[in-house]
Amino acid sequence: MEARSEDIKQAALDALQGEMEADHSLPLRDTANLVFGEGDIHGGVMFVGEAPGMNEDRLRRPFVGRAGQLLDTLIADLGWRREEVYITNIVKRRPPENRDPLPEEIVAYEPYLTRQIDIIDPKLIVTLGRFSMNYFAPKAKITRDHGHPLFADGRRIFPVYHPAAALRSTQMLMVLREDFKKIPKMLAGSPSVDLPPAFPEQRPLF
Repeated sequence: MEARSEDIKQAALDALQGEMEADHSLPLRDTANLVFGEGDIHGGVMFVGEAPGMNEDRLRRPFVGRAGQLLDTLIADLGWRREEVYITNIVKRRPPENRDPLPEEIVAYEPYLTRQIDIIDPKLIVTLGRFSMNYFAPKAKITRDHGHPLFADGRRIFPVYHPAAALRSTQMLMVLREDFKKIPKMLAGSPSVDLPPAFPEQRPLF
């Protein structure tokens, strides 16, 4: 039964990826490859970044550059392997020159990310950086709300700094490492970690 469930999930993801490849309305289609996502669809944890970079575009895999190497290290520090989590981005193609994704690009890819999350149905979504965090909670601030759980449509979201930002700041790297240590507790649904005071209203996920 478990194998059949995995087959159904994977078939649904494969169909979704094929649909995205065929969607000529999606922005960045003419300049970049589709980077759909990869990992364990039953692992329980889904990492969501903002958009692919140069290395990701070339290899069609998420988080495979320097930021990805740091992400792999942080995951390994938890006693996990990269293959045991699922990794993707809110925008599935690289913006030119690695610029920030535009609001209209995020909106265009939103239905596909929504369905991707729905299919995988993770127990915990870890957002990497402010763009990913603000996708779920537009009024949140990464400097204030990182390392605190928040909720959107019944799903548990855990925002942390983007690994690329941590590569530029030793202090931010230390903070990111400390936040990562909380992830197993978040995955277990620990009630001991509360929302920060006066947390802003969150965006519905679906």
